[in-house]
Amino acid sequence: MESIDAGYLKEFDASVSRVTENSVVLDKTLFYPLGGGQNWDTGKISFESGELTVSEVRGRGEIEHFVGEDHGLQQGDSIHGVIDWERRYSHMKMHTAQHLVSGIVYEMFDGARTVGNQIHADQSRIDFNPIKFDESMIEKLFEKANEIVKDDAEVTDGIMTREEINAIMPPERTNMNLLPSSVRNLRVVRIGDNIDLCPCAGTHVKALSEIGTLEFLSKKNKGKGTTRVKYTLA
Repeated sequence: MESIDAGYLKEFDASVSRVTENSVVLDKTLFYPLGGGQNWDTGKISFESGELTVSEVRGRGEIEHFVGEDHGLQQGDSIHGVIDWERRYSHMKMHTAQHLVSGIVYEMFDGARTVGNQIHADQSRIDFNPIKFDESMIEKLFEKANEIVKDDAEVTDGIMTREEINAIMPPERTNMNLLPSSVRNLRVVRIGDNIDLCPCAGTHVKALSEIGTLEFLSKKNKGKGTTRVKYTLA
């Protein structure tokens, strides 16, 4: 995403650069592809002779929009795309909430790291290691998260080098080791005054108050010191 603001764009015009039997590649797009733990956008593509439902979006660099067989589009066709805003906005809120919770867990519970996450529209999950949550820990975690949300910190993004990020956050907190060493300049998402700062290419809200209330759903032991926490938003 070019910016936090870009996540709020809902419609765009583009042209078809390549077609397959059941998908199209566009010269530009607002549809977010599966990646970084975040699910893809859905929506509609309309063109001169019809309208298609985008059911799945995948890829890096070349983004495939899956629209079904016999779609009728050809290279060079002009299209108008519309994002399913309800789904997109849910992902924005969920992903921002994930950053917040991951930052709080690291600070509150002896540097427990986020080792996996899946962002969906209705509920999401985060895997932490090493940690085993009891009920009191979960209660304190979500109580703290909702307190910070009420303070309505701004969410911003920008480009930083690895060295600049490491000077603010420990490399193990930002999972810097998981990023290709060849990438020097990283898009980072920052919550407030470094409540959290993390390299991320996902979609996010502009302010924590947009998230609503975080609600704990469940926790599960995934073995080897890893615990999965599921949450939703209300």
